[in-house]
Amino acid sequence: MTGTRRSVAVLFLLPALVLLGALVVYPIGYSLIRSFYDQAGDSFAGFDNYETLFTDDGIRTALKNNVIWVVFAPTVATALGLIFAVLTERIRWGTAFKLVVFMPMAISMLAAGIIFRLVYDQDPDRGVANAVWVGVHDTFAESSAFPKAHPGRDSPLQPAGGGAFVTKRPVTAGTPVVLPLVGVAPDLMPDGAKRAATAEPADGKVTGTTWQDFTRGKGVGRLGGVDAAELGYAGMKIEAVKDGEVVASTTAAGDGTFTLPAAADGALLRLPADNFKEPYNGLNWLGPSLVTPAIIGSYVWMWAGFAMVLIAAGLAGMPRELLEAARVDGANEWQVFRRVTVPLLAPVLAVVVVTLMINVLKVFDLVFIIAPGSSQDDANVLALELYRKGFASDQPGVASAIAVFLLLLVIPVMWFNVRRLRREVRR
Repeated sequence: MTGTRRSVAVLFLLPALVLLGALVVYPIGYSLIRSFYDQAGDSFAGFDNYETLFTDDGIRTALKNNVIWVVFAPTVATALGLIFAVLTERIRWGTAFKLVVFMPMAISMLAAGIIFRLVYDQDPDRGVANAVWVGVHDTFAESSAFPKAHPGRDSPLQPAGGGAFVTKRPVTAGTPVVLPLVGVAPDLMPDGAKRAATAEPADGKVTGTTWQDFTRGKGVGRLGGVDAAELGYAGMKIEAVKDGEVVASTTAAGDGTFTLPAAADGALLRLPADNFKEPYNGLNWLGPSLVTPAIIGSYVWMWAGFAMVLIAAGLAGMPRELLEAARVDGANEWQVFRRVTVPLLAPVLAVVVVTLMINVLKVFDLVFIIAPGSSQDDANVLALELYRKGFASDQPGVASAIAVFLLLLVIPVMWFNVRRLRREVRR
């Protein structure tokens, strides 16, 4: 009877064993064997492919990035999951919040990669990250409204170095000064810009106008003269400079007119470079220096919900009398969290961290999709390098060695997880 039951069990397990052998055991064995052969697969190469793992610059960068991923991605995702799980226990709409946080898990890595490729777009009009960043920046440091402005033909202004412009001759009090510029499209002029006006002379003071010296239409308008359809450079900064020192400064009104005190008499008028600096366009999130942290951020967005759900399940099974006893003994909420909640959740936290560590060792989709070609080498990870060596560079031997190396990295983590689970079962 025992033999019959064993035979029936084997028959039921046989399809699963066949699939396991065909889809797991055979590929692992073949990759192991293939990693010891040359790229053509004809001759034995020994450990040459494994030596390449530590000499190839691309693979070393991938290995360094994998270390960054393993250290930061699981830690941040687990920490956020713990915070969300604890806080949502105390709010009425906690279930709805958990649903929103967990929702990214329903999105494929491919879709998430496309979403975050747009989120990290350099153009603030398209990329959400830079739209927020630029908005915060401009709140504290307003960008110039005249980044393309420059002197036109026969202008009384000349370059002063560093992006500034200065008058060719000293100015005289009582004689209005004209500071014409071109280069700013009418629809890009500041909101406060008004029709330019000719400055009136003032005794003992330097007056003038700075404006957009351009009127649409052939033969329309006077070069160097204020015309009815032209707009003043509202907010343009003007400095009076004598012997290299600023003796007076002012800002143009909406119609471009300005007035400087008597100290400006005999000085050169300078339009400082701050008037013409390019508008702030935010950070290059997908550049060489930030691409890996940016992609890790997208991964955390996806997997923080997974960590939160597992930790919330652990919180639900936690004996509440221990928490209440700690509060009765005089512990505040931070002490209860640090000395009671976290230690009791340690097994759950270990499961989450280990699961995410295994997951990030194999991360491929997000890096492949989000990182542009110009910085993909800087964002490289082992799984992506495996793909590039195996398919783009036609080096299957090296790709097989990377696959085996990844397996060796995952095995200790899996062994730790299995051992911990067995200890939990014995308890």
